[in-house]
Amino acid sequence: MDKATLFTIGRVTGVHGLNGNLKVWSFADSIDTFCQGRSVLLKTAEEEQGERFIILSTLPHRKGVILSLKGIDSRELAEDLVGKEIFIERDQLPEPEENTWYWEDLLGLDVIDHQKGFIGRITHIFPTGANDVLVVTDKDKETLVPMHEHFVASVDIGKKTLQTTLPEDY
Repeated sequence: MDKATLFTIGRVTGVHGLNGNLKVWSFADSIDTFCQGRSVLLKTAEEEQGERFIILSTLPHRKGVILSLKGIDSRELAEDLVGKEIFIERDQLPEPEENTWYWEDLLGLDVIDHQKGFIGRITHIFPTGANDVLVVTDKDKETLVPMHEHFVASVDIGKKTLQTTLPEDY
């Protein structure tokens, strides 16, 4: 499976109860991403292949979800999955709405400020509740860019660029 076709939608952070349910930190905007019957791949960064599972059920839980997977029916089996990331194939996701993007599409984009020029590449993204924040890295310097219309002028996935308008003293 080509990693470019896989999107990370969450990470297993713990177990819930005795029946194999997983606590998942969701990277998805909607619990619907974890819908019943969907095939997901669980693996760590060190694993080449990972393991496929079918989602049996999902419940909202705090800042994530409780996930039940086919074949994981005990606490012991669930504990073996803690720390693994959950991937889904892109073709199982809806196309994003206008002026919205999947995080995986933004990672690696060159960030160009209208005054400063190239400021780096997007290396990771984190949510803050109000806006996602892009971490832009160039050599040893990191710049945090809020994903907000006041700072992000345009995104061109095809050209792999994101245009910003940062304050002068930023």
